[in-house]
Amino acid sequence: MSRTHEQRIQLHGFNNLTKSLSFNMYDICYTKTRKEREAYIDYIDEEYSAERLTGILQKVSDTIGAHVLNIAKQDYVPQGASVTLLVSEGPIVEVPNENIDETPAAMPESVVMQLDKSHLTVHTYPEYHPDEGISTFRADIDVSTCGEISPLKALNHLIDSFDTDIMTVDYRVRGFTRDINGQKLFIDHDISSIQNFISEDIKNEFDMIDSNIYQENIFHTKCKLKNFDLNNYLFGYSRDTLTEQEQAEITKRITEEMDEIYFGRNMNRFLK
Repeated sequence: MSRTHEQRIQLHGFNNLTKSLSFNMYDICYTKTRKEREAYIDYIDEEYSAERLTGILQKVSDTIGAHVLNIAKQDYVPQGASVTLLVSEGPIVEVPNENIDETPAAMPESVVMQLDKSHLTVHTYPEYHPDEGISTFRADIDVSTCGEISPLKALNHLIDSFDTDIMTVDYRVRGFTRDINGQKLFIDHDISSIQNFISEDIKNEFDMIDSNIYQENIFHTKCKLKNFDLNNYLFGYSRDTLTEQEQAEITKRITEEMDEIYFGRNMNRFLK
């Protein structure tokens, strides 16, 4: 459906399509003792407090040219936080003439877009393995927009805002709009992969798998860091303080945890 500005379809009324981006990130950490686990969760709650999450979503709102109507935020006890922003079309400096291209977005300060009747949400879920050792932090972010603009343009900023080992990204175009002749339009831009909206620098850091249902306008991409450095997964100490056997055992536990999250299934260690 690639068209020039002059060839753009005339709609009956306004564009009713809803475009939804769901971004899930996971941070894995090895916490050997209960004290380490509690310290890690305290760190996560401070690092990703409702106040900081609000700042991240406000930056997303700025990136896609939205005006914030309402903010609801909450830090939970014992852990976790949530933020919801209701947004509408913001002040427009210049309305883009081109359709959505399958390219990574420009930096936030240079992106100007239109949208209306939209929302942004984030929820965090710090959790830990009952046998100690593994702690996991998950953040779920949803960006939903109505009209011509895709929330995929905010994806690179979201990735840069979190320290992530694994990501799952879902994008779906829902509903339909009509042209002036009454014909339904179920999507208004070309897309073959979410990966095409992610910068090359980020793609070089991750292994990525697509699972798309093109006829339903549903797109899914999973990402896992390529390079493993044990020091990045130890909380409060480095690998130099561990024996080789301890390093091997911890590496095995962490990589198994990452594989299970990435592939979405329990591995054989739980089936013995």
